[in-house]
Amino acid sequence: MKRAKIAGTGSYVPENVVTNDDLAKRFTTSDEWIQERSGIRERRYFTPGKDTVAGMGVQAARIAIERAGIEVEDIDFIIFATLNPDYMFPGSAVLVQRELGLNAKAVPSLDIRTQCTGFIYGLSIAEQFIKTGQYKNILLIGSEIHSSGLDFSDAGRDVTVLFGDGAGAAIIQPSEDENKGILTTHLHADGEHAERLAVLAPSGSKPRHLTHEMIDDRSIYPVMNGRYVFKFAVEKFPEVIHEALQATGYKPEDIDMLIPHQANLRISEAVRKIMGLPEEKVHNNIQRYGNTTAASIPIALHEAIEMGKIKEGDLVCLAAFGSGFTWGSALIRW
Repeated sequence: MKRAKIAGTGSYVPENVVTNDDLAKRFTTSDEWIQERSGIRERRYFTPGKDTVAGMGVQAARIAIERAGIEVEDIDFIIFATLNPDYMFPGSAVLVQRELGLNAKAVPSLDIRTQCTGFIYGLSIAEQFIKTGQYKNILLIGSEIHSSGLDFSDAGRDVTVLFGDGAGAAIIQPSEDENKGILTTHLHADGEHAERLAVLAPSGSKPRHLTHEMIDDRSIYPVMNGRYVFKFAVEKFPEVIHEALQATGYKPEDIDMLIPHQANLRISEAVRKIMGLPEEKVHNNIQRYGNTTAASIPIALHEAIEMGKIKEGDLVCLAAFGSGFTWGSALIRW
């Protein structure tokens, strides 16, 4: 079996920058309040009529394809992670396939819905296909438009201030060097806490999947038990990172770069201190983009690579925690 590697990455964020001061004009909040609780200074919002969930993914994908040194026609499998697809169905993966002109080749296209861990879950899925030799150039995308589904009122401010829009992508290929590539991936879930971070409507389990009552009672908007999520995340992040290290015989000090899901700067800082890592070994960009859910790790990974923070031979750890609850990690020898 061949080891899988990330051959190229790409990202796209909308041009519309929304600062904390901009949000303070729409509901009761302040730049100081938001930064103190999340570290976020600004985020990006999509432009209706220009940006789509699939379209942003395609923009990121084209960069990843170029960085990997392949052609669009070389892609033989597509994995698309998002919590807010363009349509209720079909999923956005086939829209990416169509926009890239791969529909004529009938390239298989898979959507996954594990929210903040979408990129990690997708990476693990891609790794298995590469290792068995079934596919050779897998396009993995995480793309999110949150801003169209947020509650811009005082009732929803605690959640709304956290999220932004964006997309990230990666090309997964077989590695010619058995000592480089994805060393291990670890995935977990605990559905006991599903409703602590969720959007409860529209719902396929109701007599009508969308009603005026759902709009009026705000169940169409995200709900989050912030304190519980914070506590659980700070527990599970280090746990799943240690799991990856133990599986490969490494120690925390061997990590050259940790890319955590960008949920909250306070969570990332807590995890960094628990792991005993210096600031320069953890890359965060939530300050500028907010939480972009499935897109956050590939956006941050691409940025770290472009900034020269990740070099050939580095030991890179990716880790995420999110709604479900789901959590996971990947350890990569770059």
